[in-house]
Amino acid sequence: MNNSLSATKNLPLYQKRILITTPRNYASRFASEIINHGGIPMIMPTIETCYLSSYEPLDNCLKTIHQFNYIAFTSRNGINAVISRLKALDLPLSSLNNCQLIAIGRDSQRLEEMGLNVTILPKESSPQGIVLELEKVPDIEQQTILVPVPEVRGISEPDIIPNFITALQALNLKITTVKAYQTRCLEGSLYAVEMALIKQGKIDIIAFSSTAEIESFLQIIKQTQIPKNCLIACFGPYTASNARKLGLTVDIVGQDYHSFQGFVQGIADNFPTSLSTGIYA
Repeated sequence: MNNSLSATKNLPLYQKRILITTPRNYASRFASEIINHGGIPMIMPTIETCYLSSYEPLDNCLKTIHQFNYIAFTSRNGINAVISRLKALDLPLSSLNNCQLIAIGRDSQRLEEMGLNVTILPKESSPQGIVLELEKVPDIEQQTILVPVPEVRGISEPDIIPNFITALQALNLKITTVKAYQTRCLEGSLYAVEMALIKQGKIDIIAFSSTAEIESFLQIIKQTQIPKNCLIACFGPYTASNARKLGLTVDIVGQDYHSFQGFVQGIADNFPTSLSTGIYA
């Protein structure tokens, strides 16, 4: 018993309270990694994914899936939405294998679990990574690509997807974007306890995995001052860049942004030497 406690105390994030704002469907994986490193996860989803009011455009694409050479999934939510609609339409999941499937990071595992083939898994786990891989494909011009994207409500649309589409256009691809799910911000009234902990300086790190989470978080906290001892961690350079544009001082930026495991390891590696200089006013 004592040996177990001693081992736990040696973990790099021992007893550090880490607030995570990722949606609930990702939170369990993120929280587990924090626990594995000795931290205490505080779950405060600032955005949620919801069903659309109409799936007609997505359904029409899935009914004629053979017209696309590629399907580029930029999130697991997009994958889940497409799988759900195929089932609703009584179409075989294997029909996706008529296309070359692209996924980033561990999202590829979701497709493989369903018996689907992932043709392109970018080294860089980002939409830009997809572009870098497609640039290498001979005769990519005029190939057709389907991109399932979110419908964003209550916050401005992060620039990641629009920039991704612009980069695909530069490759002269024939692009079809289709809304697959809705992303919306959550009400601040849900989080009175979490807000109190932030104000009291009892949160050691706030960890963001997307720009949408950050914008919604800032709407929730309004003009509340984040204590200087509370560090800001971002999943990767794109999220960090947008965090800075939104007025945050970023203390930790994940370098291995293929997974939550890599993100938490980055937090653990940088926490002892990271110093905050006044984050948000």
